[in-house]
Amino acid sequence: MRAKEWGMFALLGLVWGSSFLWIKVGLQEVGPFTLVAYRLLFGALGMALVVAWKRPAFPRHPWTWVQLAILGLFNTALPFVLISWGEQQIESAMAAILNGTVPLFSLVLAHLLLEDDRITSGKVFGLVSGFLGVVLLTTRGLGSALFLGSLWGKGAVMLAALSYAGSSVFARRAFRDLSPFVQAFVPLLAADGMAWVMVPLVEGPLALPVAPLTWLALLWLGLLGSCLAYILYYSLLHAVGPSRTTMVTYVFPLVGVVLGVLFLQERLDWQLASGSALVLAGIAMANLRRRPLAATVSAD
Repeated sequence: MRAKEWGMFALLGLVWGSSFLWIKVGLQEVGPFTLVAYRLLFGALGMALVVAWKRPAFPRHPWTWVQLAILGLFNTALPFVLISWGEQQIESAMAAILNGTVPLFSLVLAHLLLEDDRITSGKVFGLVSGFLGVVLLTTRGLGSALFLGSLWGKGAVMLAALSYAGSSVFARRAFRDLSPFVQAFVPLLAADGMAWVMVPLVEGPLALPVAPLTWLALLWLGLLGSCLAYILYYSLLHAVGPSRTTMVTYVFPLVGVVLGVLFLQERLDWQLASGSALVLAGIAMANLRRRPLAATVSAD
């Protein structure tokens, strides 16, 4: 990746990595569906301003709008709800780390479904390292009475990761010529509509948050964790491909663990530290490129 892409990659990792902390904060007052509905509302409003400024070309074919709505379901609404629900049962640091399984799924899916994003030896080593890290993390707390409940939370976050991975490959195949701003805006609108329909069905009458910190969490998650993050995400997706773009989730463990331990007094033990290290090692190995032989041979 070039310096520009690495800068976008790092910023996206910081923004999305901090989202797990703010989800935990928001869940202290509102349910997961309500949190997602407000988050997407603020994200869509922010994207509306960006779209009004950039004036990208919107698709004319009705089927493209349907595909964007599908993307909104599987790349936004569903994973956001699964992660928020999962964080009711597991720590924010654990959620951040398990979300790092996205590249494990996307490497395989991209190899099977895309011609320009194949698995290489470096990606295989990254895949193995990440998988071992995930195994170590999911067995954390195996002997405790709360393990079964936390296992459901871990499973929800990993299911969200699978949804993210499949969506990234789908977006790369379906929307190669579509503006990143449109790809971010339309799915956000569709996902927010789905979330608001589900709130009264699942969580009952809507209640406005009271605590200022809850509103700060919702604004952060919406304007930065949804609006800015998706602009960066879709720009990277078409610049470097889904397997490398989704490796931004390997940054989440570092950000999530640090913030969770510092601000939420979450437990830091050997399994969390070792699992994080293994998952983070995947991003380095998967992005290593061997120099071609011709480049290493002198012109003499």
